[in-house]
Amino acid sequence: MTEHAIIKLTAAETAAKIASGELTAVEVAEAHLARIEAVDEKVHAFLHVDREGALAQARAVDEKRERGEKLGPLAGVPLALKDIFTTEGVPTTVGSKILEGWIPPYDATLTQRLKAADVVILGKTNMDEFAMGSSTENSAYGPTGNPWDLTRIPGGSGGGSSAALAAHMAPLAIGTDTGGSIRQPAAVTGTVGVKPTYGAVSRYGMVAFSSSLDQGGPCARTVLDAALLHEVIAGHDPLDSTSIDAPVPPIVEAARNGSVAGMRVGVVKQFRGEGYQAGVIQRFDESVELLKELGAEIVELDCPSFDLALSAYYLIAPSECSSNLARFDGLRYGLRTGDDGTHSAEEVTSLTREAGFGPEVKRRIMLGTYALSSGYYDAYYGSAQKVRTLIKQDFDKAFEQVDVIVSPTTPTTAFAIGERADDPMAMYLADLCTIPTNLAGNAAMSLPCGLAPEDNLPVGLQIIAPVMKDDRLYKVGAAVEAAFVEKWGHPLLEEAPSL
Repeated sequence: MTEHAIIKLTAAETAAKIASGELTAVEVAEAHLARIEAVDEKVHAFLHVDREGALAQARAVDEKRERGEKLGPLAGVPLALKDIFTTEGVPTTVGSKILEGWIPPYDATLTQRLKAADVVILGKTNMDEFAMGSSTENSAYGPTGNPWDLTRIPGGSGGGSSAALAAHMAPLAIGTDTGGSIRQPAAVTGTVGVKPTYGAVSRYGMVAFSSSLDQGGPCARTVLDAALLHEVIAGHDPLDSTSIDAPVPPIVEAARNGSVAGMRVGVVKQFRGEGYQAGVIQRFDESVELLKELGAEIVELDCPSFDLALSAYYLIAPSECSSNLARFDGLRYGLRTGDDGTHSAEEVTSLTREAGFGPEVKRRIMLGTYALSSGYYDAYYGSAQKVRTLIKQDFDKAFEQVDVIVSPTTPTTAFAIGERADDPMAMYLADLCTIPTNLAGNAAMSLPCGLAPEDNLPVGLQIIAPVMKDDRLYKVGAAVEAAFVEKWGHPLLEEAPSL
């Protein structure tokens, strides 16, 4: 096969060809490394490409196959890893100058599980600094472009991972989702992104932003590929105190047997209205009609607390970030500024943070510190947590009536780089549909549902499932994906327009 043909394969197809001997893992790795070299100068999806490490992992897979050892379902498949997971011997920057050049001495649990499954890690992807953003413009190392239109954002904070998928630089990627940072990039790049149930994937070794919201998850170009990756990274981890000690739901089986026949699908009235792009609503309404055609019953839902989710999130997340980022003091690891013998330890910490943190990180630290300060804790952070309880109760009531909920993933398609840089509120609204799920801890997926007619850019359909019912995402997602591919094909299995 040619390199061009190899990079167009799905992860499942790639793994099958490696297992059968039709392709070697080294051939697959080299094809994707060549693609990165050819197009990433334009896209800027990667912060670090680990060519030597990837080829060594690929050779190990080929040696296993030659010895007749059984290979896992993703053995030899390349993956792009968001630069928020510690990776032994490989730089981990979290998109920030404050960790520039830091080489972790250990692997995150998720990284360990990828290596144990013989997934080939190509490198670390660009992201909004400390995962704070909705566009990957807040990276200290420059923005990533959307392969559909390089002048537009690829979503955030995991824009590097989504862009790597859309540009065929990797068939699989890992993201993290605090307020929508897996699903929102998936929506605007025409890929699949899943936020598992909170606690279903270990956070050990994932650099913390907001500990009660952060969740790692799979990113791919098809629902089945996402399920295969989800199964590899999920499961209980004693090193993570928030990890759920329960079996992983049958997600791969669900992805292989997609169906919505007889299911009750909820549509929340709060997930549309002012601020939503006409083409996004048009594609969403068509998706709802498609679900009806596939045998689902559509149920209208009213979840009034969802209107308060954005406000609650932007008190809870900054509060937790102000606490988590206190560890970056310039004394223990990472950047250190002003340590010339003339400054006290406090001054060194202050100078380091001034130089190392970007504007959005500083903004959220200040907001969070204020919300947690004496006299304001109950009025702000405490009240936000009460709203969070109301949102969870609205979800609980909704799931008494329906099996899953669907909505647009984002109110608009990808906006231009720089368009919202000076308007934080406009930027925050990009996560309007995704934030409630993070606050409640539910599972959710975004998958492509067509292109908006006004700009010919991807639109995402969000599917939300109850806690630990992640298999429902894949059951519904696979059914919808198959129906869409039958009607219109899958544009990303061909070529992103800008490349």
